[in-house]
Amino acid sequence: MQLSEETHPKDHNFHEKVLQFGTGVLLRGLCDYLIDKANKKGMFRGSIVVVKSMGTNISDFTEQNNQYTVCTRGVVNGDPVKENTIVSSISRVLTAQNDWEAILETAKNPDMQVVVSNTTEVGLQFFNEDPNVEGAPSSFPGKLTAWLKVRFEAGLPGVVIIPTELLVDNGQVLKDLILRQIDEQGLDKDFRAWVENENKFCSSLVDRIVPGKPAGEELQSLYKEIGYEDKLLIKAEAYRLWAIEGDDKVRDILSFVDADKGVVIDKDIKQYRELKLRVLNAPHTLMSGLSFLAGFETVKEALNDELMEKFITILMLTELAPALPSFIDQKVAQRYGREIIDRFRNPFLDHKWHSITFQYTMKLKMRAVPLLMSYYDTFGTVPHYFSRGVAAYLLFMKAVKEKDGKYYGELNGEEYVINDDQAAWYYEMWQKHDVKELTKAALSNEDFWEIDLTHLEGFEESVATHLSNMMSIGVKAVASALNVFA
Repeated sequence: MQLSEETHPKDHNFHEKVLQFGTGVLLRGLCDYLIDKANKKGMFRGSIVVVKSMGTNISDFTEQNNQYTVCTRGVVNGDPVKENTIVSSISRVLTAQNDWEAILETAKNPDMQVVVSNTTEVGLQFFNEDPNVEGAPSSFPGKLTAWLKVRFEAGLPGVVIIPTELLVDNGQVLKDLILRQIDEQGLDKDFRAWVENENKFCSSLVDRIVPGKPAGEELQSLYKEIGYEDKLLIKAEAYRLWAIEGDDKVRDILSFVDADKGVVIDKDIKQYRELKLRVLNAPHTLMSGLSFLAGFETVKEALNDELMEKFITILMLTELAPALPSFIDQKVAQRYGREIIDRFRNPFLDHKWHSITFQYTMKLKMRAVPLLMSYYDTFGTVPHYFSRGVAAYLLFMKAVKEKDGKYYGELNGEEYVINDDQAAWYYEMWQKHDVKELTKAALSNEDFWEIDLTHLEGFEESVATHLSNMMSIGVKAVASALNVFA
């Protein structure tokens, strides 16, 4: 039996209140899940129009009447949590390529109150695009500018805009991109004033590990447990947090806030943001290539290895946490770090290291490099666990093959895809340079990091040494050696 309108009819037909850019598992497993929970409690009573920016295949959504199952698995206060929820908060899924006029039409809907996005860090970049041309602009800020222009011309009030991309002050970043788009295109000054003053751009932070859809025997076991098949099923940990920076007006509009303690609206979310970005995401990123190349497929597998657990713990608690901004109490950081280690160890989730390497370079730049700079400011010396993570990144980016525009590395005779915008650069550089030359070229590339990392005393040498050792004795041996080779 397949999940569908016939087998599981929706018990509501709410007005469309939310426009969402992105169909990814994090949005579906957190934001859409939380709005669905509020709807079921009668607290928000609004549905979501989802925009799929890449590709045109939305058959999995339409066949299931835009419903899907979130299988929550984890441990809370020592007790196992097991919950299966059919999320029915999405009303429609539209594609930017085929349905752009229908997407713009939603701007004329007076019930629309909220715009949510998760286009990854790469999505919040500027492209000078005319919002008046036929068809969808290529960039997310371009699309949102066009949508807001239609809403302004319809004489409707502004909306609450909540980007969830993992960038510091993502609300302000997105607002600046929209205003720059308006200025570059010479658009109406009244429209600019309306965007700036009548819309609320709220920085936000999302925190939930959502590995996505399981496979093989585990998936079949879940189908048997829930009693139907679901092409969009996803697993998620029990922990959840959506911290939104906003005032009382924002709180009134986001009436789903009180449906779950995981939703927080605060005038300042800096502490939430820095803890998650630096203590969860930075080690996740630094460990992804290293753990994958060391032979661990999932996060929990690495945490079940005594030496790898020690490596992650030292990296997180002795190098990254002490480099956090001074407004974060170290006791809070250490406690949060130990909670993160428990979350990484979640026995119910199979979070694959390879999936975390998506846009590896950008993630290192945004999540980890600021901590590296702070560590040098504080201690003036090389963080050797950090440098091993960077060495493993360089090795992971060693593409040995290009096919149909995709680049592949090799591990134990098996190919793996390198999903990174800089893969072509590394493919060419690895063919031309030895380890020391490659390390210098990569670390000094300011297009990657916006700074020359070879200026950090001893860092280039440390990364090159660890990289050379990884290539000669293996990644796991270098990680397991802990202080040897430091």
